[in-house]
Amino acid sequence: MASSKGANTYNRQNWEDSEFPILCQTCLGDNPYLRMMKEPYGKECKICARPFTVFRWCPGARMRFKKTEVCQTCSKIKNVCQTCLLDLEYGLPVQVRDAALKIQDNMPKSDVNKEYYQQNMEREMALNDGVNPSGALGKAMAPSDMLLKLARTTPYYKRNRPHICSFWVKGECKRGEECPYRHEKPTDPDDPLADQNIKDRFYGMNDPVADKLMNRYTSMPKLEPPEDRTITTLYVGGLGDKVGETELKDYFYQFGEIRSINVVSKQQCAFVQFTTRAAAETASEKSFNKLIINGRRLNIKWGKSQGQIGTEREEKEEERHNLAPVPGLPGALPIPPEEISNNFFNLGPMPPMQLRGPMPPRGPPHMIPMFMRGPPPPGVRLPPPPPGMMPLRPPPGVMPRGHVPQMHYPSQDPNRMGATMQNR
Repeated sequence: MASSKGANTYNRQNWEDSEFPILCQTCLGDNPYLRMMKEPYGKECKICARPFTVFRWCPGARMRFKKTEVCQTCSKIKNVCQTCLLDLEYGLPVQVRDAALKIQDNMPKSDVNKEYYQQNMEREMALNDGVNPSGALGKAMAPSDMLLKLARTTPYYKRNRPHICSFWVKGECKRGEECPYRHEKPTDPDDPLADQNIKDRFYGMNDPVADKLMNRYTSMPKLEPPEDRTITTLYVGGLGDKVGETELKDYFYQFGEIRSINVVSKQQCAFVQFTTRAAAETASEKSFNKLIINGRRLNIKWGKSQGQIGTEREEKEEERHNLAPVPGLPGALPIPPEEISNNFFNLGPMPPMQLRGPMPPRGPPHMIPMFMRGPPPPGVRLPPPPPGMMPLRPPPGVMPRGHVPQMHYPSQDPNRMGATMQNR
């Protein structure tokens, strides 16, 4: 049967005619002023093989021209871009999205069943408002942690770069910088990403890009709940000056009843305690590596019980005492005996103390005070002090060495008793 546009025998009612394509932000480009070429019934869809309107445009400077690959009916059934066939909402392959939302869309692949399925989907989309996707995708409204972690939030314009110049790979390109293709080393042909099929991308089967993203998700860190079921406290770190108790309460109250919120301003952290363990697990699952309040990304961890904190302290002390010896150092010294345990200077035994008299003064005679020198020998008179010098006297209450005090009363004074020199 002829399939040309001029043949009258072909049923052209199923041909698709549209005014604007269904594209993602990455394929559309960053240029707000875009010139797009339109060709009605220019090519057949690579999925359903029906003629459709083809659009062709350049997304930006130094980018390659892009065009639509599938019809709008197939795009609406899977909610994907007509060019890159990635999800319009998350920017992920169909296989990753269906695995995250647990969707099983058994779209037929034979020609007869495929045409009948598409007619039913077009009838359903005509009755729908056109905002929500149709089919199994429109019934999956539950959010997924995988989609929130792997979703692309900004356009990836690097995907619009030109292809690699085959002449440059052979060493025969003579255009230089004027060549519109990339002068880069091609990827390894054994790399799984080098073999991508548009039908596998659309049906969500054997997609190497999807396998790479799912392996990345499995290697991401996860917050496992502790085995102790009595722990219902979450640690929130990195608060800063913009996040306080009010902001934390406004966010965490949606997961369950809160028992207390303790904010430690010096360490810029807080402890949020829930009344039930289920609420704490829900809050940790929804907030780990995803919580942003007032422009600050907060760190979520599980709290610890008091018994566990004490056990960890004891383990740290034991590890500190059981450190391995440093190689190259001399061995430990033996323990000293008890008799010299307090002898810090290794001195010998002290001799017994003997009672002795006062020790004589030491030093040159002229440096020793006169009252410390003792009495002069008989018949020797001390020299008078130098002129201008007062004779040294012992301090009050100190007797010179060798002086024996004598009792002297006023009644025994010879001058008072009338004695004279002659009577003596």
